[in-house]
Amino acid sequence: MIVRTLAEANQGDRRIVSPDGNWESTRLLLKNDQMGFSFHITTIYAGADFRMHYQNHLESVYCISGSGEVQTLADGKVHPIEAGTIYILDQHDEHILRAHSEMKMACVFNPALSGKEVHNKEGAYELDAEAVST
Repeated sequence: MIVRTLAEANQGDRRIVSPDGNWESTRLLLKNDQMGFSFHITTIYAGADFRMHYQNHLESVYCISGSGEVQTLADGKVHPIEAGTIYILDQHDEHILRAHSEMKMACVFNPALSGKEVHNKEGAYELDAEAVST
């Protein structure tokens, strides 16, 4: 059994702050936990507006608090996000995430992340989870 708290994880190397200043993420469950997926609590800062395209991972995102929107670039649709909303990037959807207020999100990635990843120039995490992108 694995038991850890968000407070403990925030004090160690599981807390990652994005170089662009849009988000921070505490990675509670990672590849080395051998569950086949990773689980993160991510804060998207108010005013953040950034493009992502997880070409190598599937992601589910549940909004715990705050508000914003996600826009799918394939069709231009804008979907509001507020507490209680989940969005699932089941087609490696290229998207833009906008935070109207600070948002707390619970995120699940498959395959699991190693923990140090940051978005590359395409807005993706590298599949080689040991590599750190810039």
